[in-house]
Parts: sequence; structure tokens; C-alpha cells
Amino acid sequence: MELSDRLETKFRLDESQKRALRKLNLFSVHDLLFHFPVRYSDMSEIKKISELVAGETATVCGKISNLKTKKGFKSKIPMGEAQIEDLSGKIKITWFHQAYLAKMIHEGDNVKLTGKVTASKYGTYLANPEFEKTPNMPIDSHDTLFTKEGADNAGYSFPIYHETKGITSKWFYHAIEKILRDKTLDKVEDYIPEDILKKYSLPTLKTSLVWIHKPKNARDAESARKRFAFEEVFCIQLERQHDKLEYRKNKSFQIKVNEKEKEEFIKRFPFTPTNSQKKSIQTILDDMGRTFPMSRLLEGDVGSGKTAVAATAAHTTVKQIPKGQGFGNLQVAYMAPTEILAAQHFESFIQYFKHLPINIGLITGSGCRKFPSKVNPSGWTDISRTQLLKWTAEGIIPILIGTHALIQKTVKFKNLALVVIDEQHRFGTAQRRKLVRKDNIAPHLLSMTATPIPRTLALTIYGDLDLSLLDEMPAGRKQIITEIITPLKRDETYEKVRVELKNGRQLYVICPRIDEPDPAKEMAVQAKSAVAEAKRLKKEVFPEYEIGVLHSKMSKEKKENVMKDFTDGKINILCATSVVEVGVNVPNATIIIIEGAERFGLAQLHQLRGRVIRSNYQAYCYVFADAKSDKTIQRLKALKTAKNGFELAELDLTLRGAGELGGTKQWGISDLGMEAIKNLKMVEAARTEAIRLIGEDSELSKYPLLKQKVHEKAGEFHFE
Repeated sequence: MELSDRLETKFRLDESQKRALRKLNLFSVHDLLFHFPVRYSDMSEIKKISELVAGETATVCGKISNLKTKKGFKSKIPMGEAQIEDLSGKIKITWFHQAYLAKMIHEGDNVKLTGKVTASKYGTYLANPEFEKTPNMPIDSHDTLFTKEGADNAGYSFPIYHETKGITSKWFYHAIEKILRDKTLDKVEDYIPEDILKKYSLPTLKTSLVWIHKPKNARDAESARKRFAFEEVFCIQLERQHDKLEYRKNKSFQIKVNEKEKEEFIKRFPFTPTNSQKKSIQTILDDMGRTFPMSRLLEGDVGSGKTAVAATAAHTTVKQIPKGQGFGNLQVAYMAPTEILAAQHFESFIQYFKHLPINIGLITGSGCRKFPSKVNPSGWTDISRTQLLKWTAEGIIPILIGTHALIQKTVKFKNLALVVIDEQHRFGTAQRRKLVRKDNIAPHLLSMTATPIPRTLALTIYGDLDLSLLDEMPAGRKQIITEIITPLKRDETYEKVRVELKNGRQLYVICPRIDEPDPAKEMAVQAKSAVAEAKRLKKEVFPEYEIGVLHSKMSKEKKENVMKDFTDGKINILCATSVVEVGVNVPNATIIIIEGAERFGLAQLHQLRGRVIRSNYQAYCYVFADAKSDKTIQRLKALKTAKNGFELAELDLTLRGAGELGGTKQWGISDLGMEAIKNLKMVEAARTEAIRLIGEDSELSKYPLLKQKVHEKAGEFHFE
């Protein structure tokens, strides 16, 4: 059997199996080998039936009775049913799409079953359990994964894979067994250099593939997972380090700092800079003094003063005259994710630069502005797009702020020396290449994010960016008061909120859903919706206040209008989904209620909470949780105790996994890669080796197999 062989040519597949394999993106023998088990069902942990809890995957032992096959009443799905009983109680079993299983067992057989305990309106049952007739071991009664037939089971059992309708873990187990028996692995070549495998005691590719599908014990399975986890981070790092090297090959504007002017600029801030701000400014200016372009990611909690740091870097840049000219300024482009945010930054920059003879432009989809205006030197004026583009190309406008419109072909700069990107840290290498001029001069790049990213994840995903952290808050900001509210305390909380609204403050109400769930759908997430909650609050709780709704399905214009009304104070209460997470600045909104808080990650809750610490008023965050479990309440309590977002992000990574940091599996990294990202030592090892290899051989010409693997992987990651 060859690795490139199509599965349908090597296995007898019916239509539903073909569909299922297509859905899982499995087409060849190679794909199947790299479809790893999610976990291994450990048959040694046997539970009493009376102790089963809905939602868990459990193993029970007992006697089978009431075996029958039937079809679903509405769905017409073929299914097998039975009942298993031990000394403590009994539970129903249902095998969906696998009616034949009910014919493989006989009434009165003693069996061991492993499946998910599922609750429905008709009672609790074991869904699609794997079974073994005791005393023999898994799946069928031939030799087991770990022991010979009839021997005592060592406690480890069959692998459980990602399944989909039409294909089961049992099918995967047998198919992979056939591939392994066929000596297919003898043709597998390892792409990770031998010296790296030895240095970190990692098994070879061939051994890893056997151990991950058919481990003899937990230690083997762990070693194999460790190898594939390392490989994933290593491939990302190689790609990132290569990008970094390529970008650094460009020349850049060497920006010299006038210390006196810099200090005078900083003195004008309406607050005293924190130590971490001073340190970040120093690092950024040092980077900009080099001959190659800076690539830096500035991470800081909401309200930690990232804009002030960016403004200082911009000030130093525009104060410099381009080489070979006796006049003019180097230019700065500042890119924000939304029009509202771009307009807010435009206003902030006017405050920072109004004492200087510097023109500032704003370009968004809805229009262009310029400061100062001839008519009103202390204010801005609307100008035509053509005029703004002409002045930018001539270098008359040194600072241009805008949305993605900034990097369109029509926008040309004369001497672009610094690009600041706010909340667009996934600004990919393709966009970065667009910034490089024809004479190979590239601007310095400063990316900023208020999303707290754990260090391991940042080192991996942004391996080509140097990191700076702002981990202190400016003096004078009051600590936000956070309370976890159980259902009984709702009314009391609404009264506290009413007091703040009477004092002229504004309120955010965040809900996990946009619309109400469909009651006919059994699996629909039962959670509060922004649309329905706005109606309920208007009718039952705050009839005297103006309530607006904001969610991702609204058109861009509608969103902008609602946000503008909220910013202008026309709306008192804004019911929204988590779309308000990024960078909205409404200083008067000092209270936030988060509904269904257990559905958000800690880092995301912290982000949402940051919406209300934009002023020196006392801010309140009420976390409404309907959670039943103590574990969830404990997790939410971390919001009250953690010092900053980075602590929470680290905690989130441990508790929920990195995919949850943005609410979705957003990075395109597999579950195995995520395991690696929880391990700082592994990330650092992969990074060190990648830097070494790229340093010795930037195109990996000595390692063609590794180069091919990196290209394959790079396509899977959503970096661009």
C-alpha cells in the first residue's frame, strides 16, 4: 500500500462512508495515518451505573438485556437498542446508525461498554458505546491493542477518533491496522533532522505513527503526541523566522531621536507615563534607529496607554526630515479596524499634535478629513479623497489615520517610515510585502493589541514579531468593581445600575447570542440573545431609558450609526454581542452586564470588561452566571483576583485551551499543536531550533522534506 493511494481503491466503502471521509478531508492513505486519535478510552476505570453523570464519557460493566433494532420515529435512522445492568442500577443503550451492533451481542452477555452518557427528554442513555465482551478485549475478540486474546487488560484501550455521520472509531481502528500490517510505514521518511530528534529525545516518524494509533501504554502515546506537537510548532516557527529574515533584508529609514523634543512631547500627556510605557517607548525608538525595519507587537490591557506609545513613535518619526531633502517630514500610517475607531484615533492625535505645525489626515470608506483646517486652525475639515491622496503622495500630510483603506493601491506615500496597526495583529506577510517600496525600503511596523495573549502563544503565532508588554495601568484610574451575580441577586443589581444611569452614565449589556434559539432544535445553545434581551429590558426593567442593539449580522453602516448614537449619548443602554470587544471608546459608559458569562473565556470576559475603564469615573462589571457547577463559579472568580489580562489568558489556556482565547478555534492549529503551546519549554526549544536552521540555511535547501512539510503546514494556518 502506497501513502498516495486513494482510500476508495484500498478499502470497501459505501456511499455514507465516502461522504464521511470527504467531510473529514481524508482522501489518501497518508491522510488516514495522520488522522490522530483524540483520546484513548481507558477501560480500566469502571464506573457504577448509579454514579453516571450526563455529559461524561464513562465505562460500565454489566449484563445486557432487551436487545432490539428499530428505526427512528421521525428521522428513520436505523438504530440498535439495549439495556445494561450492574448491581447498582441500569441504563439504556442506543447505537445510532449502527443497528448491526445489537445483533453482535446476545441477551445475557457480560460486556464492558464505553460511551457518552447523554440526557434527553426521554431519560438518560449511553450513546454509541464501544463494547467488548468480557473477559476479551476491545472492538472484536481478536488480539487487542495491548494484550493477547484472553490475557488481562493492561488498562489502556482502543483509540477514539474524530468521527462524523457514517464513520466510527471502530472503522478507523481496523483501517489503520490494515495499513500498519501492510508495512506501509517502511516507506515513510522523517522530515525532522535526526540531530533535533536525538537532542529532545523524540521518537522517529515511523515509531510515532505506530505509538499514536496503537500505544502499548500511556507513556508511548504521550511520546508520540509530544513529537507531533513539537513538529507543529517547529513548522510554524520555521515559516515565521523565514518571514522575519526576508523582511529584514529590506532597508529602512534610520530614525534618530531628539531626546529633548521627545521628553517635551511626553510631558504634554494628560497623565504620567507608567514605567512599562517608558520602557516600551525606549525599545521601539531603539529599534527604529537600526538600518533594517522594526517588526514589533505591543501588547497591553485595555486602557494601558498603547495609543500614547504609538503617538510618541509617530512624533519622533515625523520630526525627522527625509534624507537628501532640506525640508518635509517622514510619514506615518496608522491603521484601525473600524471607522469609529479610526475617527477616535484621529481626534486623539489632534490632541497630541495640535501644538505642532503637523498636518493629520483621516481616510475611511465614508469620507476624508484634514487637520488643521484653514478656516478653523484648531479644528478639522472635510476634504475630497482626491485632494487627500494628492497631499499624501506629495508628503504634505505626514500622519494619515484610517481603516484598511490605507493599504489600497490608490494610497501612495512619499516617505512612509512607520506603520502602526491597531488590533490587526494578524496582518499577514502578504500585506506586509505590499508596504515595501520599489527601492526595497520598508517602513518600521508596530502592531498593537489589547487582547491578552499568553507568552507561549505569542512566541508561536507571532514568531516574527518582537514583543513589548504594557502591564501597568496609568495612575488615577480607579480599579473596576467586578461582581459575580447569581440568579437570585439580579433585581438587586438592576437597582444599583439604575442609580448609575440616573447619574448620567451609560450601560453595556453583553449577550452570547444574536437571536433566540429555535425551540425545535434539541441541541440549540440555550443562552440569552441580544435582540430579545433588549425588548425584555425595555418592557420590564428600564422602560424610561433608550435601548439600542448591536450585533455582527447588522450592516456596517447600521453598526456605525448605533455606535455613534451610543457615543453621542442618544442611547443609554446598548445590548450587544461580543462585537463591542475591540477598541470602542465611550468614556461615559461605566457599567457592563455580561449575560451567560460561563459561555465566554476569561480573557474574553476581561476584554469586554475593559470597555468600561475609559475614564476616571468608578466603573462596574456585573457578571451574570447561571452556572450550576462550582468549577465554573471558581473560574469566574479569577476575574476578581487576577492582576491583569495576561494572568487571565494564561489561566484560560490551562483551563480551556488556546482556541478559546478568541472564542473560536481561530489559529488553524490542531489540538496537538495547542497542547504544545501550553508548554513554554517546548515552544522555546522549537523556536531556538528554527532560528538556528534558518540562520544556517534560510531556504532549507539541505532539508527538502522539511521544506515541503513547512509549505504544507503554512497553507493550513490562517496567517494571511
